[in-house]
Amino acid sequence: MRTTVDERQAWAIFKRYNQEPFHLQHAETVSKVMRWFAETEGCSEEKDYWAVVGLLHDIDFEEYPKEHCLKAPELLRANNIGEDVIKAVVSHGYNLTVDVKPEHLMEKILYATDELTGLVWAVALMRPSKSVADLETKSVKKKFKTLNFAAGCSRDVINNGAAMLGWDLDQLIEKTIQAMRYWESHRELV
Repeated sequence: MRTTVDERQAWAIFKRYNQEPFHLQHAETVSKVMRWFAETEGCSEEKDYWAVVGLLHDIDFEEYPKEHCLKAPELLRANNIGEDVIKAVVSHGYNLTVDVKPEHLMEKILYATDELTGLVWAVALMRPSKSVADLETKSVKKKFKTLNFAAGCSRDVINNGAAMLGWDLDQLIEKTIQAMRYWESHRELV
């Protein structure tokens, strides 16, 4: 079954379980990043679907951090979300809390960029502009190597995600920065 929930409905569902501004911003960021990647990776007809998956990917994180990606199926099913979205959401916890491997291009991009968006955002916030608009790949790469910077952003997951996609780390970082620039210029979500 293909999910037919739209972004506004997904946003309302996400907000039932998440209220912290950080989690709301992260969900919005990942949603916009996923939309951008759908458009640039030849899947523009699925851009709304990719955005919904991005919005819902951390649905269980705020209330159930120790059961992240384990509690999500229950919460999503309770809200009539299809198994396609559930699999995509759960797969971003691959080798962390679940053994559901990302297979679809969308799942691989979610896996690769979820942690990276946090790192990119942390680097951007250190800049005078507090923006990704003037952020360069080399700045993110430098902080990527500093393991105590944004320590909660798993470098292993980011590297594994790049490998899954067949991209080098610089390519993944550059594309993610571009996607986040798109997000910054489209902050009108519900």
